[in-house]
Amino acid sequence: MFGGGGMNPRKMKQMMKQMGIDVTELDATEVVIRTEGEEDLVFDAPQVTRMDAQGQQTYQIVGEPTRQEATAVAGDVDAEATETDEAETGGGGADDGGIPDSDVEIVAARAGVSKSDARAALEAEDGDLAAAINRLE
Repeated sequence: MFGGGGMNPRKMKQMMKQMGIDVTELDATEVVIRTEGEEDLVFDAPQVTRMDAQGQQTYQIVGEPTRQEATAVAGDVDAEATETDEAETGGGGADDGGIPDSDVEIVAARAGVSKSDARAALEAEDGDLAAAINRLE
């Protein structure tokens, strides 16, 4: 992280805390970096660290990436197929309040809150994703 040059990790952590830097290890199973016009980078079982400093969050990913086509990544959803499914079923996976589950998941992930908190914020903001994320941050 920093050029500690043999500094003991405990001392490094203490110094960072004094400077207002908070470091958290995240228990990630997979990280996907999507790039426009190139293959995606997929990190399986990476070591992910989040550093919070002066209101900014920085993520560090350590691991060996594999390159995959965007359509080959597990969990990808074809937007056109989703729109067709929604038109046929009359909804977007909403289980209550008319808020689609996908919107709840997006807000929860972006704001770093539980799905119930994300759903409550979306309901309070009439389904507006950006406003719900702002409310939670």
